[in-house]
Amino acid sequence: MTATAFTHLSTLADPTRARLLLALDGHELSVSELVAALQLPQSTVSRHLKLLGDDGWVASRADGTSRFYRKVSDAGHWPEQLWDVVRRDMETSAGAAADRRRVEAVVAERRRRSREFFSSEAGSWQEHRRALFGPGSDLTLLTALLDPTLAVGDFGCGDGRLTALLADQVRHVVAVDGSTEMLAAARDRVGERSNVEWRLADLERLPVTDRALDVAILSLVLHYLPEPAVAVKEAARTLKPGGRLVVMDMVPHDREELRRSMGHAWSGFDGAQLREWMTTAGLTDVRIRTLPPDPDAKGPGLFVAQGLRAP
Repeated sequence: MTATAFTHLSTLADPTRARLLLALDGHELSVSELVAALQLPQSTVSRHLKLLGDDGWVASRADGTSRFYRKVSDAGHWPEQLWDVVRRDMETSAGAAADRRRVEAVVAERRRRSREFFSSEAGSWQEHRRALFGPGSDLTLLTALLDPTLAVGDFGCGDGRLTALLADQVRHVVAVDGSTEMLAAARDRVGERSNVEWRLADLERLPVTDRALDVAILSLVLHYLPEPAVAVKEAARTLKPGGRLVVMDMVPHDREELRRSMGHAWSGFDGAQLREWMTTAGLTDVRIRTLPPDPDAKGPGLFVAQGLRAP
């Protein structure tokens, strides 16, 4: 057995590090969230995260003043197979079940904060968005929607501005939002349209069948979601082979006040992270482009990313 193999075995042999990996398997969490979920001191969590990072089990990214950690997956390689053995053993324990419930509570709290904002701001949402990003920011997405036979998903439809534009240009629109108030505002804006379906749901669990859509759109919504990578994967799932996912969101920024005033869960996304999420979701030909700044916009810069569902 090689020295590297002994290191991997030693890392996983520690119960605390194994608990951390289990919590991060499928989730991206900050140190404070891990402290709450595992009920461990912050110093303990930070120390073990460093060891896991040094051994290549976890990776991290900065988001404003926070740092979020995720488990590194390397399917098919023997360290991942070793982790599969350890995970199966851990998942049956009572302690793992309690950890899982607390992790789910942490993620639910992220969602609650975003929903609380939208419940109170549905009537003035357009003014907020216009002030941050300019009046025509989401119109750039329409360059991908020239075919009138398309079936399109507007995921995170908000107050329905983009849905209304799409309904005039494509065959069918599925508009999904997690806020009852925002969905009501969208219905009022769009009116009765036979080619628009409305769905109240979390974007991490879309009520859309596999391979149903030609285009899926996530416009200025990922930064509100507790688990944006899961939403990207879900949106990709709804696409037909050759279908296109289009994402517009903020580039990384240091505007911490947006978390407090607008319920943002994330301070933008860098291209490498989004490319990884889209590729993992089965998308190919991923292209990411930073948009030119709108002189009237007061918010962070924006990017557009797109990828195709593999056959």
